[in-house]
Amino acid sequence: IIAVEPASCPSLTRGKFVYDYCDTGMVTPLQKMYTLGSSFIPSANHAGGLRYHGMSSVLSQLYHDGLMEARAVEQTAVFAAAEQFARVEGILPAPESAHAIKVAIDEAMKCKETGEAKTIVFGLTGTGYFDMYAYQAYNDGKMTDYIPTDEDLKVGFDGIPRFPGNEVE
Repeated sequence: IIAVEPASCPSLTRGKFVYDYCDTGMVTPLQKMYTLGSSFIPSANHAGGLRYHGMSSVLSQLYHDGLMEARAVEQTAVFAAAEQFARVEGILPAPESAHAIKVAIDEAMKCKETGEAKTIVFGLTGTGYFDMYAYQAYNDGKMTDYIPTDEDLKVGFDGIPRFPGNEVE
């Protein structure tokens, strides 16, 4: 199992596995999850549903226990994969789904290079028809990639609640 997330909001691949608030208002109960800190402000990317500072508790525990891996991908590579998928399959995927498509294509290409036979399954959860502006920005060369710096992440990590047993390294 491979979880895929935007490089601009890398909660699994660069986050901390600690208790944190699920919301920016800090009114929800604390949940143990991979988080960038509830005060982390992600960059504006075109997969709005993926602009969340944390990851679900269940997925976080699976990742922490080594039962799945995670990859962070840049949005221009995601849109390139989405465009390739649309040309081949005739379905314009939602940007959120396109993250999974990007890694599915990467895995298929690895199999092609190594000769390994593998079943690759991904979730296509929606179409991109409400995201035409994002596809237009990509095709016009106006889309950019953003990867948060360690300093950007530190700002979010500094907002994680501190108490015994919830140490942020």
